[in-house]
Amino acid sequence: MVLAKRIIPCLDFRSGRVVKGIGFKNLREVGDPTALAKKYRDDGADEIVFLDIAASLEERETLVDAVKRIASVLDIPFTVGGGVRSISDAKKLLENGADKVTINTSAIEHPDIIDELAQMYGSQCVVVSIDAKKEGTRYTIFTHSGTVRRELDALEWAKEAESRGAGELLVTSIDNDGSSKGYDTALLRSVTSLVNVPVIASGGCGSPSHFLEAFEAGCDAALAASIFHSGTYSIGMIKRFLSERGVNVRYEERN
Repeated sequence: MVLAKRIIPCLDFRSGRVVKGIGFKNLREVGDPTALAKKYRDDGADEIVFLDIAASLEERETLVDAVKRIASVLDIPFTVGGGVRSISDAKKLLENGADKVTINTSAIEHPDIIDELAQMYGSQCVVVSIDAKKEGTRYTIFTHSGTVRRELDALEWAKEAESRGAGELLVTSIDNDGSSKGYDTALLRSVTSLVNVPVIASGGCGSPSHFLEAFEAGCDAALAASIFHSGTYSIGMIKRFLSERGVNVRYEERN
């Protein structure tokens, strides 16, 4: 059975509000996370990703109250990340409405957390986030909202994360983030050709055709923020575009 491709709005959260920037910088306020989550759910989102982007920078755990409020208006999968530094942090999120947790900094600094989470909750609950920036011919990993460079090759890390039990990889191009010029399909093709777990494209989506390009690059899902926050395209419009081009998406024509 061929699984439907997923369209995933992303809510980047800081100081109680959803924000969006370019290249992880110059953040602007977008709106209330609970209201936006409900709107996107009603519009046909397959999943919602909530990222507390200040948690690692501020060395604190994810804001559980915000997670609980958002989960209360959703009946689709809900992935939460930012500040997940321990098993107990992940447990708290999963007990308060998250279906999956995504980890980045903690996974790189303490890779065993991937194994432990997968063993405790199952790989389907564990998403490893990979924020990569192109440097010459390689892609290098960054953490702490793109502010800390790691001596770690993104492709090698993707393979290790899978081997440790990650059920999905969320791959973000820092270079393309917020640019609306499209996903880094070269990066995505490199990752999808190396791993067997689902890959979520992230960073740079600005038009329906960019979703198509991500799926043609082998991704199982595509995450976006600006294209939805701006109201330029609805999720329904994008799914119709994809369906007309033969992509298997969960889409119902609405009057």
